[in-house]
Amino acid sequence: MASEFEGRDGFTSRFGIICAAAGSAIGLGNIWRFPYVVGDSGGGAFLLIYLGFILLLGIPVMLSEFIIGRRGQRNALGSFKRLAPGKPWFIVGVMGIVAAFMILAFYSTIAGWTLHYVLQSFTNAFAGKTSVEINQFFDAFHTRAFLPLLWQLIFMAMTAWIILSGVRKGIEKYAKVLMPFLVLLLIIMAIRSVTLPGAYEGLQFLFRPDFSVVDSSVMLAALGQAFFSLSIGMGALITYGSYIRKQNNLGNISVEVSLADTLIAILAGVAIFPAVFAFGLDPAEGPGLIFTVLPNIFQQMPGGYFFSIIFFILLAIAALTSSISILEVVVAYLTEELKLTRRKATIMAAAAAAFVGVFCTLSFGALKDVTISGLDIFGLLDFTASNLLLPLGGLLIVCFVGWYMKQADVKDEVTNSGVLKVRLFNALMFILRFIAPVAIAIVLFDSLGII
Repeated sequence: MASEFEGRDGFTSRFGIICAAAGSAIGLGNIWRFPYVVGDSGGGAFLLIYLGFILLLGIPVMLSEFIIGRRGQRNALGSFKRLAPGKPWFIVGVMGIVAAFMILAFYSTIAGWTLHYVLQSFTNAFAGKTSVEINQFFDAFHTRAFLPLLWQLIFMAMTAWIILSGVRKGIEKYAKVLMPFLVLLLIIMAIRSVTLPGAYEGLQFLFRPDFSVVDSSVMLAALGQAFFSLSIGMGALITYGSYIRKQNNLGNISVEVSLADTLIAILAGVAIFPAVFAFGLDPAEGPGLIFTVLPNIFQQMPGGYFFSIIFFILLAIAALTSSISILEVVVAYLTEELKLTRRKATIMAAAAAAFVGVFCTLSFGALKDVTISGLDIFGLLDFTASNLLLPLGGLLIVCFVGWYMKQADVKDEVTNSGVLKVRLFNALMFILRFIAPVAIAIVLFDSLGII
């Protein structure tokens, strides 16, 4: 199969694949949401449950997307059309592309905010400001029109610039630089954070097992986090899978990417929450933790100017590595299905996402009163993509690999045409056929408020 497409661009190294796929999975949510969910849901107890779901569900579903992509050697839509010609399975690819487009539109809004805060950190704009003044600064900034839109467009231009260069010279090249740099910055932040007086309480918040709080809601939170944290269901991993060479071990890559995603999320918690507790602040701030609580901490912390710059740069990197993979989903579709040049496809996709993103950005200010079913424009796109399209796409993906594809074809991809020995293949198929569909259906029903 692959011989027809030897001329396709693709990843050239295992390290590049890991960095690109991990970069896709690691985004802004890993930096603030995951650590708080861990601490608020039983610390080490939640972490053990979450890791169990990653092993049982996350890795097999990620592997499924890689299998579809490498077997189909096409974008998220094209791979389904090629593997199931004349069948309606291509709709799963359409859902992934639509979800990616929606996510890119609203994600670029928050990503733009990180760029603004990088500049503010360099200029030491928060020096001498009280916590109230920092809150007022954020409120004044993100509800305005011009500056948030400017930063959103700059962020989209950065993403498009990398995508224009292709897979090998763009995505892989920059992922191999950005991801190690992100890890280095997180380690620096973590070391500083745990050496603050009173930091131990923050580490307890993250890691002390509290099984007394473990109930069905905690189990659902761990299950949902395991699913959403790996960028499953939006076509990014199918697209990246199509760029993975036949000699690479898809199983090992899936394990390594999942571990990298989890370790970086935990490291982010170590970097943030000891500092939050050291200064007696509320860890339950959600997104506000980034833009209001942490700037306040940096003002009180020795060397805070330096660490403020580091933190907001690593946030921007996390946002950028995710947005690259999201834009590539749409660009791959346009180049392979509509036969556009990569340049035209990138400009068209980035411009369209930026246009829709304008309405998302303005939904915090000028368009805040424009709502549909009680949701503003930003919230509507977020809900549709995250709560409906992603889990439904993930459910159909595991059903496709588990029930529709020939087991011989699945095994051919997992074993690299029989070169590798895979002792757990039967267990993998059992999970994809019976356990994963039920688990993802639970995530879907929970995200829609049905259960």
